[in-house]
Amino acid sequence: MASEMREPTFWVLTVLTGGRRHGYALMEEARELSGGRFNLKVATLYAALERLGQQGWVALDGDEVVDGRLRRYFRLTDKGAAELEAEVARLEANAHQARSGLQARRAVSPLAAF
Repeated sequence: MASEMREPTFWVLTVLTGGRRHGYALMEEARELSGGRFNLKVATLYAALERLGQQGWVALDGDEVVDGRLRRYFRLTDKGAAELEAEVARLEANAHQARSGLQARRAVSPLAAF
């Protein structure tokens, strides 16, 4: 992975770590997992799924009809899982640096904590 992952990609891949999902479930779970901070829109979701499919990070995993409506399911591929793992490591390294800087700042200036 060359650069930071876009937020829709991050949340789609994160949701799919829990197993195959259809579009509506992906949107709902992304909202739940993000604590409501991220709301995936339909157009954004399907554009992301198409792009992720082309990259080999996500694969179609069957269709089924529920209440007369087609549900298309997607799953995370090994390549997608590796990309998500790399992004998690990048985010953790960034957070570690920020946390270290904040701790150093507090150590130098006790009033900075207020």
